[in-house]
Amino acid sequence: MDTVEVRVRAGDGGDGVVSFRQEKFVPWGGPDGGDGGNGGSVFLEADARVNTLRWFWRRRHFQAQRGGNGAGGRMHGKNGDDLVVSVPLGTVVFNKESAGEKLLLADLAEEGQRVLVAQGGRGGWGNTRFVSSTRQAPRIAQRGEKGEEATLILDLKLIADIGLIGYPNVGKSTLLASASAARPKIAEYPFTTIEPVLGVVDVANRSFVLAEIPGLVEGAHRGVGLGHDFLRHAERTKVLIHLLDGTSRSPLSDMQKLNQELSLYNSILAAKAQLLAVNKIDLPEVKARIPALERELASLKEPLFFISAATGDGVPQLMAKAAEMLDFIAAQPRAEAAPVAVFRPQPKKERISVSKEGEVFVVSAPKIESLALRMDLKNPEARSYLWRQCQKAGVSAALKKAGANPGDRIRLGEIELEWD
Repeated sequence: MDTVEVRVRAGDGGDGVVSFRQEKFVPWGGPDGGDGGNGGSVFLEADARVNTLRWFWRRRHFQAQRGGNGAGGRMHGKNGDDLVVSVPLGTVVFNKESAGEKLLLADLAEEGQRVLVAQGGRGGWGNTRFVSSTRQAPRIAQRGEKGEEATLILDLKLIADIGLIGYPNVGKSTLLASASAARPKIAEYPFTTIEPVLGVVDVANRSFVLAEIPGLVEGAHRGVGLGHDFLRHAERTKVLIHLLDGTSRSPLSDMQKLNQELSLYNSILAAKAQLLAVNKIDLPEVKARIPALERELASLKEPLFFISAATGDGVPQLMAKAAEMLDFIAAQPRAEAAPVAVFRPQPKKERISVSKEGEVFVVSAPKIESLALRMDLKNPEARSYLWRQCQKAGVSAALKKAGANPGDRIRLGEIELEWD
């Protein structure tokens, strides 16, 4: 499959600890609780050794390692290992939002290109971190932060130099097998190929990747047949070989209809350089039509070849011309390459707001909500620390402005408590 949905979760941060030095000759040992380790993050990495998303159908959930808890003696918990998931070159990564919308994260088109898809949670502070001039022996620590979770949509667009297009059963699989070492399924019925197939073609002292783009019929741009599943694979190609059936009533009409489908799906596809190849000249009736087909197709500007994919006649000349066109395109001046496309929304400046649901005041302040979730609020010292942070962040002022008074119930994310 070329599109798959997976779930990723980064590791939670480890918990900080409350600890005090306890040594025989140090009666007033101070706090020495260590911090928790950071949770591992999840990355996707383009790997040329992977050429399909098929294995993701067997494994849909990926989770990085949790950070270790801190310990006494100011010992820091072990950071969790990152999880790197390999995907094929040409994988486009989307983040599926809760509303069902897709947010583009990255286009992994080059070997080794990597994108962060879930950030590991930070480790919680041990009580050493809470020492101040007025708090010499704090008995508070933080829990580790939760790791990020995300639902991703992976969309594979194969990376090939040349795309082989044409109506079903025109001989694309046979041509691919004839021109390369690829061995696609070949039969006498439409839609023999139900997924794109790649083959490496050697011409003189160079080689290029040829991809068979199957499933194109009228209405493909609307998803008819196997349209959308495979049209995406033609987007990355530099040249298209349009294979025509020599037994068709009008190969010219076939080509025009299919080019219209390409244009309706993506106008860039129709503008790509094309080669025309009329197939099945091994059949006597097609061979007899060659002069008439030359006249019919003479108005087209694209180079024209007559071949037999079954016998190999004309195939070397077609592939040599394809290699020549690739060299010509490569020699054209191009704008400076854009930086690797990796998209992560930048955090916005935190805005604090307070609303009321029944008798409960609901505070929207992500940093304070996260802090509340990580503190043991049954501990009076921890609660006191939280209220001081609320005051510094402006949450207390916002609550007063909304009409809240000490003793009222407030909600900070998942935590509901009484405002002291």
